[in-house]
Amino acid sequence: MAKQLLIYERATALSRQRHADWSVKLNGKYNFARDVNSVPLMVAEFPFAASEYAIVFGGQGDEIIPVALLGVRDNENLQVAEDGGWTGKYVPAFLRRYPFVFSSNDAGDNFTLCIDEHFDGFNAEGRGERLFDSDGHQTQYLRSVLGFLQAYQVQFQHTKAFTKRLEEFGLLESMQAELTLRSGQKTTLTGFMTVNRERLKALSADKLALLMHADELELIYLHLQSLQNFAPTAERVGSAPTAPPPSNDMPSDLAPEPGDETAGDVPIH
Repeated sequence: MAKQLLIYERATALSRQRHADWSVKLNGKYNFARDVNSVPLMVAEFPFAASEYAIVFGGQGDEIIPVALLGVRDNENLQVAEDGGWTGKYVPAFLRRYPFVFSSNDAGDNFTLCIDEHFDGFNAEGRGERLFDSDGHQTQYLRSVLGFLQAYQVQFQHTKAFTKRLEEFGLLESMQAELTLRSGQKTTLTGFMTVNRERLKALSADKLALLMHADELELIYLHLQSLQNFAPTAERVGSAPTAPPPSNDMPSDLAPEPGDETAGDVPIH
């Protein structure tokens, strides 16, 4: 079965009837992302990710979005160790939200909480965290998941606004990277965009001021600085990465800023 949203095998709407007795036991493993060489990255994550991942832009039209480069070849994630652990210091929120995800069938005004029923951490034996209590109400754990996904959705809108401005200012250009692997083999990475430094320097004072006041100039510099991670990523091909001890804590680095609107109440039937 083709994976949905890159990593989800069987995304199903969470239901009190279907999942009343279900629990989830997270194991800190990322085998589900082993074949994904890049994932979307929200603007709030740039400061955390820029020191170890190349941040580039992928997609086209209204679908352009920043991504964190996790590998330089198709179907290869260099950050997933043999035992499924994550070798990097920062795990992108796109992966941390697994096995949960929002889906929307309209313009994005209404969301449905879904779970990947294929995830082997789901069980009816009470292992891990319950999704609903004995009265059918959402548990505190499930509410925290909803909060994280709502914050992610807020950042998704901020990220779309950022990339739209980059396009409007004509700053993005298609690029390719010539990389040398540990074995000495050469490989070419294509299909991505970066900010053109010369076009950035040529922007009017008004446009530069707009970027600065929106805190987007800092995001651009983080993106440009992160491009130095192309070479270290390529050098990892063929190595045997090891992962630090897993942590199942839900980081708060995607918390919405005061005054931000989240996705609101998400109905669970």
